[in-house]
Parts: sequence; C-alpha cells; structure tokens
Amino acid sequence: MTSASGKTISVTIERQGNPAAQTQFDVPAQDNQTVLDVVSWVQQNADPTLSYRFACRVGMCGSCAMTVNGVARWTCRTHISKVVQNGAVTIGPLRNLPVIKDLAVDMDPFFDKWVAAEGVHHGALTRDDPIAPVDPATPDRATADAGIECINCAVCYAACDTVSANDAYLGPAALQRAWTLLNDAKDDGREAILDAVSGEGGCHSCHAMGSCTELCPNGLNPMTAIAGLKRETVKAAFKRGRR
Repeated sequence: MTSASGKTISVTIERQGNPAAQTQFDVPAQDNQTVLDVVSWVQQNADPTLSYRFACRVGMCGSCAMTVNGVARWTCRTHISKVVQNGAVTIGPLRNLPVIKDLAVDMDPFFDKWVAAEGVHHGALTRDDPIAPVDPATPDRATADAGIECINCAVCYAACDTVSANDAYLGPAALQRAWTLLNDAKDDGREAILDAVSGEGGCHSCHAMGSCTELCPNGLNPMTAIAGLKRETVKAAFKRGRR
C-alpha cells in the first residue's frame, strides 16, 4: 500500500523479545504523520502482532515514549518528517527498562525507584485539619512548581547513561520528584527524602551529562533538581556532624 503521493517510508522496528517477527516495513508517507501514526499503521495494516503502548495521543500521558533513531521521544508529538533520514527511520523500545515484547517496556523498575527516592507525599495533617494556605509567590513554591509537570514518561530515564551503567541509580525522574516534594510546604518528609537520595544510587551518582534536561518533552530541568539535592544533602550531613 502506498500514499496518494506514492511515497513510502522504510521503517525498521527493533522487536526485542520477539526475534522471529518481521522488522522491516514500507509505510505510506503522509503530510501530517507522527511516529506513533507510523507504528499504528504497521500494527493495523502489516503485522497485528506488533506490541506497543499508547493512550492519549496528545502528549498528556507519556505512555507512547519509544526510541526513535537512537533518541528517546514521545512518539505522539514527534512528526515523522523531523526524524526520517534518507527516507528511513528506526524505532525501538526505551532503553534502561526490561522489554516485555516489541516496543512495550516494563515500567516497574522506574516506579520502584520513584518510591525508593521517597517520591510520595508525606502528610502531617488529617482530613479533619484545616487546609494549610500555600503562597504561590514564595521561592520554595516556585521551585516545587518547576517540577510538577512530570508525567512519568521515562524519557529522561531512558536517555540517562548513568542509569545504563549503574543499576542502583535512582534516575532523573525520581530525583526530580524528590526535589519537588522537598520544596513543597505541604510535605513533611524532608529528613526521609534527604536520607533516601543521599545513599548509594542517589543524587551524588549523577555525572551531570545533561541528557535528561535536553530531552525532557515537557521542558523540565532534572539537572537543576539533582544539583539542589546535592546541596541539601551536603548541608544536612554537615549539620549532623556538628551535633
């Protein structure tokens, strides 16, 4: 099948966990076509056994993240014309996560590290207490707000070479979340967070290569968050040493 223009895109799909499956496809080229559209065309028209993950198609859920020509991206927000090279494109699963089948990865290790970094709200009040006011103009609130748009797509995690080399490393998304909570006036887990991110695989394992910040589809800056955690953990260590 070809498009109205007669042009096709040569698509290579790295189908890990499914070695016997077809990997090369000629997909009709369209004027308005995302990488996710290309993957969907393959599944709907060429090979219904192709496994992949998506939900919203509008950059809200993050579940369609894949590796495109070696770079982690949201496939729903990446126009094929921006990544196709000499009429061809290679699509694979995210790095640094176990592959379930084809383009679908197991996100459990990613979320396990989120929890290990104490990336969960530590409440000090009950539902019977009055709601504590939060001043959006304070520096701490502005710092917390800078990271709240993370949607757990794992693009930064897949892009991180430190994660590749160090299984214990918590990763940029988990550390970004820890920094957000550390600066949130509603969170009461400061000591637990600093303990969690200062140990093996914590913020001091980051080599500041910057792939997380460069490739974050939401424009967040995990490097800044990790640098902040490094400062606060060192301050906490000095304070404890003086006791």
